[in-house]
Amino acid sequence: MEIQSFAKVNLYLEITGKRPDGYHELITVMCLIDLHDTLRIEFQTPATRLTCNHPDVPADASNLVLKAAHAFFETIGRSDALSVSIDKKIPVGAGLGGGSSNAAAMLTSLNAYYQKPLGDEALMRLAGRIGADVPFFIYGRPAVATGIGERLSPFDHLAEMPILLIYPGNPVSTAEVYQRLNFGLTKSKKINTQITFRHIRKKGIPALLHNDLEPPAFVMNPEIAHAKTVLVAQGAAGALMSGSGSSVFGIYANPADAHSACAEIKAQHPQWEVFITNLRVG
Repeated sequence: MEIQSFAKVNLYLEITGKRPDGYHELITVMCLIDLHDTLRIEFQTPATRLTCNHPDVPADASNLVLKAAHAFFETIGRSDALSVSIDKKIPVGAGLGGGSSNAAAMLTSLNAYYQKPLGDEALMRLAGRIGADVPFFIYGRPAVATGIGERLSPFDHLAEMPILLIYPGNPVSTAEVYQRLNFGLTKSKKINTQITFRHIRKKGIPALLHNDLEPPAFVMNPEIAHAKTVLVAQGAAGALMSGSGSSVFGIYANPADAHSACAEIKAQHPQWEVFITNLRVG
């Protein structure tokens, strides 16, 4: 079985509090983009095995794909073995949800192969056990996520549009970004979430773009802030860091503008990974 595993961007990310268990409560708008990994799964193999073409992706039990497979088999009462290869195109440590997306792809593939022993709700609950973002990738369409990211509701205000994505390298630690978060600073810069959502059709997506995690991430890796500045200078209608970094995306009015900006940025910054992609709103 071969399945595509799509990346995501956060168009809005507001941290609303911290729970006693250490997790942060948030409000975020997430949308898939066309950039994707490819998983190839072979079933009924002599032993479970995972390989990946990216050296920073673990091939042991710590990989979310294997955690998802183990949790699925445990839930349905089987102990089958399988072989998985991941063709990694989504940058690692970029705030694009690559690992969570891979785990969701594994869960949906297993559920399909075994003739859907888990209903939609059960599959989403299982996904939530693997990671906070995994249910979104099974949900598969633009959504507002609340709680720690596991409570999802549809966000129907988006249109397809070209995205220029920069991964400047040097991933930042998600845990450290959250540790450095200054709630007093972020509260002073809050966007009125409900008003922004209500008027998004009139104001456009750039008015939505906001990420509370940018200030600490920019301090930890100034190259992220530089990438955002470059996107705006190259004609992006708006630009934002995705998740906890370190990728930054810019929204463009049309593909021609995005392609022109891409060529300029690649010429000026050959050390960056630059992708042209699109929001997946369907």
